[in-house]
Amino acid sequence: MRITKGRFGPGLAVLAIWSSLAGTAAATEGYFALGYGPSQRAIGGAGVAYGFEAMSAAVNPAGVAGIGHELQFGLEIFAPTRSYTGTGTGFVPSGKVESGNDIFPIPNFAYNLPLANGAVFNLAAYGNGGLNTDYPTGLGGCGSVYCGGEAGVDLAQLFIAATYAQKTGAISWGISPTLAVQRFKAKGLSNYAGISTNGAKLTDNGYDMSYGFGLRLGAEVEVSPTLTFGVSGQTKMYMSKFEKYAGLFEDGGDFDIPASISAGVAWKATPTLTVVADYQRIYYSGVGAVGNATNAGALGAKGGAGFGWDDVNVYKIGAEWKQSEMMTWRAGYAHATNPIGPEDVTLNILAPGVVEDHVTAGGSMRLNGRDTLDFSVVYALPNSTSGPETTPGGPTGGTIKLEMHQLSASIGWTRRF
Repeated sequence: MRITKGRFGPGLAVLAIWSSLAGTAAATEGYFALGYGPSQRAIGGAGVAYGFEAMSAAVNPAGVAGIGHELQFGLEIFAPTRSYTGTGTGFVPSGKVESGNDIFPIPNFAYNLPLANGAVFNLAAYGNGGLNTDYPTGLGGCGSVYCGGEAGVDLAQLFIAATYAQKTGAISWGISPTLAVQRFKAKGLSNYAGISTNGAKLTDNGYDMSYGFGLRLGAEVEVSPTLTFGVSGQTKMYMSKFEKYAGLFEDGGDFDIPASISAGVAWKATPTLTVVADYQRIYYSGVGAVGNATNAGALGAKGGAGFGWDDVNVYKIGAEWKQSEMMTWRAGYAHATNPIGPEDVTLNILAPGVVEDHVTAGGSMRLNGRDTLDFSVVYALPNSTSGPETTPGGPTGGTIKLEMHQLSASIGWTRRF
């Protein structure tokens, strides 16, 4: 039985995660997740300098160097509320319009295995839910957003990372070659065909897949018994093109995953209280399909129009208090800058990732000597961005306000061997 689990357990976990991620939506730091497991989310997504579980590899590969033999599963139930309000609009219906599809399961998995040489091998599977919107017909004006029938997008991203990490003295380091898989579809954009290089590959072509590869590196330094610094970076993940949407995304369907960097500190204030703080920057501007301005040129052209997203800065702080051997409590706060400017609101009805402030809480309860139940709740406060309505032919004089808030609850199980 042990051999069977070793051979097939991680693979089945990855397949289950991909099945659940298809059709999810997450827009917390643009479309990067706040955290990749219940415990990470509970401390505001921080942890670059505080590796304490197998899922820490998703934040900093070095963080698992001191973690023993451990298996983790988690599930987040994510509930975003996305809407826009049109005032005096002519291209999109006026009034407040909400997107459907607002409950999504997002799982995670990690397995940490110590090696004979003192290093560890870690396998983790997790996702950026991406962006999901689904606007109905039967609205005012022409009857639908963009006057092309039901409108929306669905982007899901799965990451499978194999990490090698080692600790030597006060320094830990790790490297994570990462496979990425994306799934995407768009609908209701037929009225943009006039500014697309390929109207047949612009919209309503069902799902398309994209595959690619990137690298995450990280280090932790124990400055003292109570103070640790950490740094981590992810390269741009170079992805195959979405061929079915060559007329939507820049350069014939190119949609890479942005690079990011993070730095953080962990301070053990008392034997039972640890405080963590992180800074993260996500380089959306490095991916044309996302970062190019919405008026940069034809959709699908090299250097052409994107969604106009700016780079995002994220500031995170969290605390962990060990009340007893059986109970640990966590809380946190994160602030992410809004990537969407007023000039780009019309197209970003499809992707209204405008939330900024997140409040988090949770904890872990030991069930026995080997098993722990982890849990967290995250609330992203309402935020909005307003700007002029623009059509493929130019501005109309109307205004559009994008709005979003989010609520999620996570639960997980940790087994230590």
